[in-house]
Amino acid sequence: MPKKGTRLITVDGTAYRWRVSHRPSYSQGNSWSPLTFAVERAEEPGCVLVVSLPCARPDNWAGERTIAVRPVLVSGCVRRAVEQGWKSRRPGPAFALTITEDDLTELLGEPPRYLVPFLWGMIPEGGGIQDLPRCTQIRGGSD
Repeated sequence: MPKKGTRLITVDGTAYRWRVSHRPSYSQGNSWSPLTFAVERAEEPGCVLVVSLPCARPDNWAGERTIAVRPVLVSGCVRRAVEQGWKSRRPGPAFALTITEDDLTELLGEPPRYLVPFLWGMIPEGGGIQDLPRCTQIRGGSD
């Protein structure tokens, strides 16, 4: 996994690097494939963990709902993968972890807060025009 664009996180005393790819694949852009992120050990990387989430990428072209990948979710996924047999020190093929809607609530400690792409930003799922002041900008404007 390239180091550029990764974020560091420590889970149970072990340092990891994680990242969501910068650009969507064609399938992800069309919301045919889910939002994914990759995790590996920061020191002595071995097997990469690839996590699939039950929603689309924030930059999907279809306006499908998404969530923000936050450190609490990443650490929960790392713990879940270790429980399921991920050996991060050993080289080998990527370890796939698929997260369901129910898993998200458990890993986040609360129901997920989905966002929906809207023009230049994101609004909470089920929101409307009254939620525009709470939008999260995802693309920079040109002056």
